[in-house]
Amino acid sequence: MPTNWKDSGLRWYWVVVLVFIADQISKQWIITNFELYESVKLLPFFNFTYVRNYGAAFSFLSDAGGWQKWLFTFIAVAFSTILTIWLRKQPTTMWRLNLAYTLVIGGALGNLIDRLQHGYVVDFLDFFWNTSHFAAFNIADSAICIGAGLIILDSFIGDDKEKSKKEQSNKAT
Repeated sequence: MPTNWKDSGLRWYWVVVLVFIADQISKQWIITNFELYESVKLLPFFNFTYVRNYGAAFSFLSDAGGWQKWLFTFIAVAFSTILTIWLRKQPTTMWRLNLAYTLVIGGALGNLIDRLQHGYVVDFLDFFWNTSHFAAFNIADSAICIGAGLIILDSFIGDDKEKSKKEQSNKAT
C-alpha cells in the first residue's frame, strides 16, 4: 500500500475536480439559457434539451414521491467514500482504475449537488435517431459511464495490476 498521497491513486483526484467543474458549469449554463424542455438542434442526431430527472438512470424511481432523493444522495456519498478509500490504497501507476474511480466520483458528486440544490438532476445531452430519443443525460452521467466501462475493461485486461504487484515486491526486496 502506498505510504503517501503522491504515491497513491489520490494523485488522480484532479480528475474529480475537472469533471465536477465541467459538469456544474454546463448545467448552470443550461439553467440560465434554456427554459424547461427547450431544445436546440446541434446535429442531425443531437440536441441540447433542458430536462429534469427526479430519479436515477433512465428516470428510475422518478415518481417515487421524494424519498428517492435521499436514497440517491446516500448512494453517491457512499460510493464516493469507498472509491476514495480504494484510491488511497492503490499505487498511482494503476492509471486505468485510478482514472475510472475519479471519473465515477466526479460524476457522482456533480449529480449529488444537483439533487441537494434543486431536488433533481439537470440533463441536457439528447441523442436521437429519427423519432427515437435516448434518455437525456449530462457530463456527470457521461463520466460515470466511462468510469464504469474502464472498471470493466480493467477487470479483463489487468496488466497494470500485475506490473504494480511486481513493482511492490521489487521494492520490498
